[in-house]
Amino acid sequence: MASDNIFSGIKVVDLASFIAGPSAAVILSDFGADVIKVEPPSGDTWRVGHKIPPQPQASDAYPWHLANRNKRGISLDLKSPSAGQVLKRLVEWADVFIVNTPHPARKRLNLEYDDVAKWNPRLIYADLTGFGEKGPDADLPGFDITAYWARSGLLSMTRDAGAPPTWPVAGSGDNATAVGLYSAIVTALYRRERTGNGSYVTTSLLAQGVWSASVSIQAALCGANFFGLHDRMHPANAALNVYRASDDTWFVLIVTSDKLVAVAKAIGRADLLTDPRFADPAKLMQNMPQLAEILDQVFAAQPMTHWYQVFSGVHVTFGAVRGPREVIEDPQLRLNDIVVPLDGAGGKLGTTISSPIQVHGIAKVPARRAPALGEHNEEVLRQLGFSASEIDALHASGAVPAKKEPTRATEG
Repeated sequence: MASDNIFSGIKVVDLASFIAGPSAAVILSDFGADVIKVEPPSGDTWRVGHKIPPQPQASDAYPWHLANRNKRGISLDLKSPSAGQVLKRLVEWADVFIVNTPHPARKRLNLEYDDVAKWNPRLIYADLTGFGEKGPDADLPGFDITAYWARSGLLSMTRDAGAPPTWPVAGSGDNATAVGLYSAIVTALYRRERTGNGSYVTTSLLAQGVWSASVSIQAALCGANFFGLHDRMHPANAALNVYRASDDTWFVLIVTSDKLVAVAKAIGRADLLTDPRFADPAKLMQNMPQLAEILDQVFAAQPMTHWYQVFSGVHVTFGAVRGPREVIEDPQLRLNDIVVPLDGAGGKLGTTISSPIQVHGIAKVPARRAPALGEHNEEVLRQLGFSASEIDALHASGAVPAKKEPTRATEG
């Protein structure tokens, strides 16, 4: 693969916190962008994400490295009067500026688009919010579970009948939103190539959640009749259901109409095709629970390895339900560069998860650990043109804390 990177020469200021905004910057960095992570002197709260229940507990700051690899890091107290001169030079330096600070705080800190675009009219200002920029809830704080999952309708639909809403996988909505924000940034960069003009681009956790739930939301928009929550014992369609093999492996089975005959024969139940309970469409709908019960018994008789051979043999769509420890053993991950080496993190963090975008013929930047807090303060300030005496003054004012003894990389 070629070593030249698509975004080589593109400079990014990541002023966002937690996951979605920083992860959009990670995708840019994977393809060669130079990203500076800006944090408050206390650090991004996500540095200790590996210690906050119900996150899986570890001594290594795995969430921090996942959302901030490949970046240089500086600490900046935006409340300090002297911080403005650093911010101005960062904006002048940057091609892309990513921010998710709530808009009321942005206004107080002079971080709105109109505040910073005057310093760099070619700037791509990427704004991430929880619920959008307008409306009565525009200023509400939002995490992916509240804005992406709950408010969008996803959380109400991703459960079985009779079960309460559950707690979704941490960061799942954030990382989906990160891809959306990355797409907005890349669209604006393409526009800039054509016009020379910068752009103000935005998305929200809510917008991305509604987009993910769009099939059902669109159905609601047109007044469709819903079947209700999924009930595997009384499914709307027993051919699209969840079953369990004899080794207790659950699997999702999707048998489309063109595969019904082949699957019925492959599982040894061709008789189901002529069974009067199921042969007529109207009776099939009435007897769907009975069909699901029969299939339960069939699939409970053999282990998943058997059903893997059967289903793959007739090219039917299926998927074993796997936990995280099983997922990381899947050979597909390494063979397709989904999991890649992570350089320098220490501890047990020898690998990380690559962003889900590949461009054939172009190699991504080798992943390297996320920065320690304020690790590149002096380096970045010098690059921005500050003299030694000016840097000393910034330290004295508290705008940029003086360098401390580096913490272990595994502690974020």
